[in-house]
Amino acid sequence: MARNDWSRLDESDVRVRPGKGTRPRSKRRPEHADAVTAMVIGKDRGRWTCAIDADPARVITAMRAREMGRIPVVVGDRVGIVGDVSGKPDTLARIVRVDDRTSSLLRTADDTDPYERLVVANAERLLIVTALADPPPRTGFIDRCLVACYAGGVEPVLCLTKADLASPDELLAGYAGLDIPVIVSRFDEQPEGLDELLKDRLTALVGHSGVGKSTLVNRLVPDAELATGVVSSVGKGRHTSVAAVALPLPDGGWVIDTPGVRSFGLAHVTADDIVDAFEEFAEAAEECPSGCGHLGAPEDPDCALDDVVTEGKASPERLTSLRRLLASRGGHDMTRPAES
Repeated sequence: MARNDWSRLDESDVRVRPGKGTRPRSKRRPEHADAVTAMVIGKDRGRWTCAIDADPARVITAMRAREMGRIPVVVGDRVGIVGDVSGKPDTLARIVRVDDRTSSLLRTADDTDPYERLVVANAERLLIVTALADPPPRTGFIDRCLVACYAGGVEPVLCLTKADLASPDELLAGYAGLDIPVIVSRFDEQPEGLDELLKDRLTALVGHSGVGKSTLVNRLVPDAELATGVVSSVGKGRHTSVAAVALPLPDGGWVIDTPGVRSFGLAHVTADDIVDAFEEFAEAAEECPSGCGHLGAPEDPDCALDDVVTEGKASPERLTSLRRLLASRGGHDMTRPAES
């Protein structure tokens, strides 16, 4: 038959590629109604360590299911898991969904980086551990942690260590307008009231090297080294303090150690994100001119936040504290040299 003689062809000559039909491909994912709920407590090289029903006695290892794509899964996430959830050696389950997050602690590499990094999910509180001396407190870092908290829906708590070396009064005066819970301790003692503050909560810890955070974690979780080793067992031979890890508290609750977070880039945070966390100023901010950074004169001379103080609806100290956080977001401090 000639190459272009189509008149002699019939349906038997039609070639059908195996597995390729004309029916449109469905994008509907399986519901996985039998999935069990777990909390992510660690991650290492494509494997997640999870606690079934947030029970530290029921720890399993899981991978992200293919249908999840690149959906981020981080420590603190509540996830749905299918497959082998026995937790026996060499077993591997699958993460098939990530539940809605109640809070998100985000950062960027710096203030110009558009890429957001999700550090911790669902944390109720962020414990900002700062030494009063040796090393001296870095107020710029504290301010940026506070901004990340307010933008992400996390309650901040200041934990000031080494009170035997310096008084906390001057530092606390700068944050009096924010009404932040404060825990103060000497170098060699357990911070009073901290156990009760953390009980039955999911709390993330952050702090620079040398401030006593590791000592604090070891006091809060007596078996911290053992627990960290179990969570990181997938990546044997790797240092266990290079990534976030959730550790169970003896009396209930979890602490998330975040040794990899030494600074917070705030490229993802807008001025309105911060103001919205201050209820007494949020409504007035809507009356500000377009593009107002809420810093007040001379940068924003027509800022409506000043009217809130003038009308007696908020204290001047409260507005000063808010504006210092807004300035910190911009990479500078209104009252002292910026620190990181």
